[in-house]
Amino acid sequence: MLNVEHLTLAVVDPDTGEETEILRGNSFSLRQGEALGLVGESGSGKSMTLKCLLGIEPGGARVGGSIELDGTDLLAARGEQLRRIRANDLALIAQNPHGALNPVLRVERFLVEGMADARGIPKAAAKARAADLLRQVGITDTERVLGSYPHQLSGGMLQRVVIAGAMSGEPKLLLADEPTTALDVTTQAEVVAILDEKRRQHGLSMIFVTHDLDLAAAVCDRLAVMKDGAILEIGTPDDIRDRPKTEYTRALMAARPLLHPAGRAPVPANGTEAHE
Repeated sequence: MLNVEHLTLAVVDPDTGEETEILRGNSFSLRQGEALGLVGESGSGKSMTLKCLLGIEPGGARVGGSIELDGTDLLAARGEQLRRIRANDLALIAQNPHGALNPVLRVERFLVEGMADARGIPKAAAKARAADLLRQVGITDTERVLGSYPHQLSGGMLQRVVIAGAMSGEPKLLLADEPTTALDVTTQAEVVAILDEKRRQHGLSMIFVTHDLDLAAAVCDRLAVMKDGAILEIGTPDDIRDRPKTEYTRALMAARPLLHPAGRAPVPANGTEAHE
């Protein structure tokens, strides 16, 4: 369904002309209904990979390689074709739900205008579908939420709204960019459960970006470990946990905090000992 070959991304400093490579020839594929987790430290290129898929890489950046979604070349898509792909085939769930909505517009306008303008659904039908989508993500008081401004909702409630908006176009590929980072642990579990349920119900493919190896292992069929813009290895959660191929992956596994009292202290991925 998705095939990425030798993806590179480089940006140029406008003052010095110096080029910096952000992504370093990464290749991966995704079957329909499969979930792939991109894991690694901040700055490893996880979110930038998603930006390349959406065509929203930094201005002046040079992108190389190929990205095909169901046979469509995403890197070659422009104008109306690219807008149509973004509206119907791809959906992004960002890590900060407050940044996904206009703070001066009500939730109803966010959901209804997205369906009416981008997909041509009549506004009355779009509002009914918006309420149904909210119910599907566990929101029962739909009228209150539709009439609310973003600042009137909790982070967890707002992330559910963003998921509802992402599902409104019935996308082929869901791009989840650390969607639980700003949420408490209980709400994180609820949001991840909703994402996993929607993916399985609709046969969606998903790329799930996170720092949390255990969270990625719980919801993804395969994991891709990234460092300094390169994918070091790809494998099943069991492969990554029990049979890591690189020292960096082993370091990431050692850096995980364990919940049981007898667990060892986490070790930072640079190999130095952790301090309490």
